[in-house]
Amino acid sequence: MLYSKKYSNNVIYLIIISTIIRGLLAGFLELGNDEVYYRLYALYPDWSHFDHPLLVGILMQITTLNMLLQSEFYLRLGSVIIGAINIWIIFKIGTEIKDARTGYFASLLYIGSVYSTIITGIFILPDTPQGLFWLLALYLMIKTIPSCPRLPMSGLNMLKIGALIGLGILSKYTAIFLWLSIGIYILLFNREWLKSKWLYISILTTVVISSPILIWNIQNDFISFTFHSDRVDMIGYSIDLDYFLTELFGEILYNNPVNYILIIFTLFAAIMGKLDIKKEHLRIILTTGIPLIVTFLAFSLFRRTLPHWTAPGFTSLLPIAAVFVAQHYSIKKRGLPTAIILSLSIIILTITIGVAQINFGLVQIDNTEDYNRIGKKDPSLDMYGYKQAGDKFRKIVSRDINSGAMSKNSILIGNNWFPLANFDYYAATPVGMKSFGLGKLVDIHKYAWTNITQGGFKLGMDAYYLTDSREYHKPDNIFHIHFNEVFLADTIQITRGGKTVKRVFVYRMKNLKSIPSDVLEISN
Repeated sequence: MLYSKKYSNNVIYLIIISTIIRGLLAGFLELGNDEVYYRLYALYPDWSHFDHPLLVGILMQITTLNMLLQSEFYLRLGSVIIGAINIWIIFKIGTEIKDARTGYFASLLYIGSVYSTIITGIFILPDTPQGLFWLLALYLMIKTIPSCPRLPMSGLNMLKIGALIGLGILSKYTAIFLWLSIGIYILLFNREWLKSKWLYISILTTVVISSPILIWNIQNDFISFTFHSDRVDMIGYSIDLDYFLTELFGEILYNNPVNYILIIFTLFAAIMGKLDIKKEHLRIILTTGIPLIVTFLAFSLFRRTLPHWTAPGFTSLLPIAAVFVAQHYSIKKRGLPTAIILSLSIIILTITIGVAQINFGLVQIDNTEDYNRIGKKDPSLDMYGYKQAGDKFRKIVSRDINSGAMSKNSILIGNNWFPLANFDYYAATPVGMKSFGLGKLVDIHKYAWTNITQGGFKLGMDAYYLTDSREYHKPDNIFHIHFNEVFLADTIQITRGGKTVKRVFVYRMKNLKSIPSDVLEISN
């Protein structure tokens, strides 16, 4: 008992330290491209959305008091809180499959993951709520799926699993893989569940809870399903090893190279029968982690994928990696295993170097001399400079309104959700300006719906168009046919460490004279 208490106390200390650090970073760093876009889900709630389901928006509504508090900290607060909860859940999973020491090691490996600590523990993304429900479901699956369905708690636990998977799907579609995992396990190792009514009630529970997605897609011609199916359609595509290698190296970086290598060694040990764990626990964890990883690795042979798609699978495997570490590290030794020290060192270095690079330009990455393209090759600028741009844009708008150069009802306009969402949050919203997307649905995404909510385009409108040197697109060919005048009005210099690292070009567009046909089609 004292032995278990020691490790649970250690995990509580970890949670406190991790939460403080992640909370500070959540308030210190500018929002990323995806985060400012998902803010629209909270501003304009719906049954579902073009890219993802609704829970990430609901989470932001909760932590911002229904968007009353819209600073970076409050928008990301859900990730900070869920990140703390997940550390405890992974500890409980490790304790369930082995002991408290293993759970402690699992929590440390979880903290070492870039995906777990940064991507879902600081940034606000659909992966954040999905991660919570994924781990909760995995914990109950370990306790329930290998057992006899006739046991008193089995049916109730299965019902809870169905509810958790439903909530996971309401966060992100990939949570459906949890049912695939359960199905594989039941068919291979415990067919007795096929005779249990609780299995089918649980599936029905998932369907009911995730039904808002279906309702929204019925209302919108199944556009979200079509969009995502096109992203993973492999018919007619040839093998492209560049896609595969990008996915592979991305997985290694996102999950921490040390964690990744540990998982590989753990899988080999499991195959050789040298992993000290009950076979039913090993089976449920493997069937939860591996199908997701294998599926998207296969897709990456043909199509471009994103490394965080497979990350829940790797997270599922961390508890057995902790088993592997624990059985190779004597309980009599003081301190932590070398592998865990290395894992934690990498996450600490990643955070330190990343924050320094983003805010201070630790290393000069970009040497572009083209005036309109400066900063194009520096990815750290994705999360830097928008606040500066917003402050300077506010002065430009005030000047233009006072001089009569632009209408006080002018809008911000863009032809792509990125970087329109960034300028929406940092430039337009602070001056009370509406933001509209003008272009194809596959480019403007959620803005196709927010355009309508905000009253739609009106002939005679004046608009600003902002484009930065990282994603420079001259507006003449895009908007000239829709406005009487389109011209460059100002250039904002974004500085870091006393040097200009990016430029934002401010265009004025006067008197909207026509509305594009694709916008009309979306509006209808």
